[in-house]
Amino acid sequence: MNWTVTVTRKTVKAISKLPTKIQDILAVLIKEIEIDGPVRGNWRNYGKLGDRHHHCHLKKGHPTYVVVWEERDNRIKLVEITYVGTHERAPY
Repeated sequence: MNWTVTVTRKTVKAISKLPTKIQDILAVLIKEIEIDGPVRGNWRNYGKLGDRHHHCHLKKGHPTYVVVWEERDNRIKLVEITYVGTHERAPY
């Protein structure tokens, strides 16, 4: 059974403002989360922020782009993307 990935409204707006290359990388990450779950150890710049919070640097450099997600429910396999944008404003 695959995971369901939702995105907050605020994050949807932020995604539309990202460079196309970063949007493409994010789309691949979301697809992997849907198929294999929220723990993405195969991504070089992935890290756990806590028990159910995760983040990944989509692009290092200036600026660095980050995505943050949270496991909402393990029984129904629900993950919510809560932030995407530059590293400076990341909520961690």
